[in-house]
Amino acid sequence: MKDRKSGIGKHAKAVLKTTQKRYCMCVASRDYVPRLADARLQDLISELPALLITGPRATGKTTTARRHARTVVRLDVEAQARAFQADPDVALRALPTPALLDEWQAVPGVLGAVKRAVDDEAGAGRFLLTGSVRADLDAQTWPGTGRLVRVQMYGLAVREMLGRAQEELFLDRLARADIEAFQAPRDPPDLLGYVELALRGGYPDAALHLTGAARHAWLEGYLDQLLTRDVEQLDGARDPLLLRRYFEALALNTAGVAHDKTIYDAAGINRKTAVAYQRLFENLFVLDTLPAWSNNRLSRLARAGKRCITDASLVAASLRLDETAVLRDGDLLGRILETFVVSQIRPEVELSLARPRLYHLRARDGAHEIDLIAELPAGNVVAVEVKADAAPRLADARHLEWLREQLGDRFLAGAVLHTGPRPFRLAERIFALPISTLWE
Repeated sequence: MKDRKSGIGKHAKAVLKTTQKRYCMCVASRDYVPRLADARLQDLISELPALLITGPRATGKTTTARRHARTVVRLDVEAQARAFQADPDVALRALPTPALLDEWQAVPGVLGAVKRAVDDEAGAGRFLLTGSVRADLDAQTWPGTGRLVRVQMYGLAVREMLGRAQEELFLDRLARADIEAFQAPRDPPDLLGYVELALRGGYPDAALHLTGAARHAWLEGYLDQLLTRDVEQLDGARDPLLLRRYFEALALNTAGVAHDKTIYDAAGINRKTAVAYQRLFENLFVLDTLPAWSNNRLSRLARAGKRCITDASLVAASLRLDETAVLRDGDLLGRILETFVVSQIRPEVELSLARPRLYHLRARDGAHEIDLIAELPAGNVVAVEVKADAAPRLADARHLEWLREQLGDRFLAGAVLHTGPRPFRLAERIFALPISTLWE
């Protein structure tokens, strides 16, 4: 039952109160709110000389990295960057290690200096670099190849807000195909509560201690900076108006497989410009593309990727949406919920021992479509559908059943994530699970 005054489900309201209280306690005591990436960082830094932590701006990368550093240099601050601009090798040698070089992209030459320092002297846990861009990281000539191991961070997941970062991961539980591994809270969110959580997003400053108009203003300011200053620093001058139009078109089609032309026509730009803009947003970690899953047992699968804005709060900021507007549009509601679910599952990929790869599936004729497929070692898969429905039926699992029959034992389990209150079995190795089981 939802609170009529606030319009937020009781459990969603409790989540928000908990996160706000936790934030205030941490500010007062200078405690650290554990992140999903902590365990992986701890393991890697104990054996590797240099780590590169990447992810969207303002998602807590620096706060997390500081916990492992003896020295911190902010390269986006001119006074601190000056020595590295003049002679990065000398500046690097002068730092007590472990050293954190924050926002490395402000002084790209520092990467070459780190490479040379690692080549010249062995030793674990020497350098940590953080950055908010992906540009050139995959190029064969990138100086960090073979020296810097990357760790991806994202916005706060609800489980992190609730202090459950170290509990068993959702994908690992699903792979066991055991309904007993999933429990819903006593008072789970209702549909409106899930939308509220989705639109609140995962940027710590906005999600943990801002509400109402202040949170909207923060998110709109974040988007404005993204479309102006961040883009200009990364790729030179671009037309902010056209960038905004293209981002809005992407936001309207988040979690969709819309044809490229549909999106760039909606933005009023040509294909060449759209390709450049999409790469910009991917490099800034605000757009992710789930590749299409393929398998030699199955034919006639579509190859187009599925674009997802990495945080549903940016969809709301771009399109100026509130919960009421989302609930009035069934198509947009489904897209927001799926974008939210992907944002909760995506950080797990970095931590799972199985190292799953995320995909989507769509048949060329549209007969079968599955929102999310996680491919595990040996070609095993788990699959997820997202439904804005409080009482899913067996018919809602028909695509999962089809995939199970095609793959046999390689299909470990499937889940229909829904907005209802309880988990239950739909079919063999296929469960109906409340979205809240992502963090419960």
